[in-house]
Amino acid sequence: MTVRSMQEIELSGKKVLIREDLNVPIKAGEILNDARIRAALPTIEYALKKGAKVIIMSHLGRPEEGVSIAQQQAASLAPVAERLSELLAINVNLMSADFSAEIAANLNPGTCVLLENVRCNVGEKDNSDELSQYYASLCDVFVMDAFGTAHRAQASTHGVAKFAPAACAGLLLTGELDALHTALAQPEQPMLAIVGGAKVSSKLMVLEALAKKVDHLIVGGGIANTFLAAAGYKVGKSLYEADMLDKAREIMRQTNIPLPKDVAVAKEFSESASAEIKAIADIAEDDMILDVGPETIADFVATIASMRTILWNGPLGVFEFDAFAAGTEAVARAIAANSGFSIAGGGETITAIEKYRISEQISYISTGGGAFLEFVEGKVLPAVAILEERGL
Repeated sequence: MTVRSMQEIELSGKKVLIREDLNVPIKAGEILNDARIRAALPTIEYALKKGAKVIIMSHLGRPEEGVSIAQQQAASLAPVAERLSELLAINVNLMSADFSAEIAANLNPGTCVLLENVRCNVGEKDNSDELSQYYASLCDVFVMDAFGTAHRAQASTHGVAKFAPAACAGLLLTGELDALHTALAQPEQPMLAIVGGAKVSSKLMVLEALAKKVDHLIVGGGIANTFLAAAGYKVGKSLYEADMLDKAREIMRQTNIPLPKDVAVAKEFSESASAEIKAIADIAEDDMILDVGPETIADFVATIASMRTILWNGPLGVFEFDAFAAGTEAVARAIAANSGFSIAGGGETITAIEKYRISEQISYISTGGGAFLEFVEGKVLPAVAILEERGL
């Protein structure tokens, strides 16, 4: 990617507006997982160390645009400002909607403020020029660092980059783009992709794109059930998409998709359900496939061990239920043990990585969900495209 990095720009004494993705889960005012905040720290700390006047903006949840934070307190970034203050060991003030260019100019170098939830601002979603120009008026340098929102052309991700005096990528964004480039544009062979999820239709473009790039494609969850049905197997009352069978067959003709030989089934979708291991040919009409079986796990682990590049998005089974977590755990640990390059992305994938405590063994963990998938699909990310234009 030919985007300019913040490391190429003089930041000392400058007003630096950084778009981060600090959209963390919050319950009763308490942050449940601060991984996204921690991922943003290197960029913020770099700007502070260079003596910049740092202004951070982010979204949180899906608040109603044009409605004040006072009327939707659950959307406030106050808990995030508090957590940032702790992690940065400086006071990070939360600024209201009337934050102005004059206030920004009077900040002291080496200080940091956080603007309230950008999704409350009228024109954010529609990428309005008026709001974009307001953001641009706050800064000398705009730093886009929110990879998780890079697929959205909004005022705080795209529009501001058009009007800011200078626009560049933060350390997190450049790291994401470099990792994805390594995995997709210049992968060391052989390459494996693991794609789990409920529906083929929701990840069809990802599957089609990867089928052209990888040597092996392991599918999991409801996606695997659709491929099993496409191959002529009965899947009982398992989740699958009957209208996607032809698409599944087409993808199977393009690359090697090792289908499960055995699976863990139950009669109901319940955390208290007992797992029964069955060969694929023995699935009953009232069986629900909720995980892969031990023979399949052994095959998948052996395949993973022989790979040099691995892309992982999605669990193999209902790993939230301990009885049906064996496949996802085994695959996660096999990826961790692999000495090649591995990149993982997506909410459930990150949850699994944290559950099995293997984050240090994955080469790169993407902070993006939709952006990660759209990049894999080969789509242009608007927030990256505008940075490329500004970098010319």
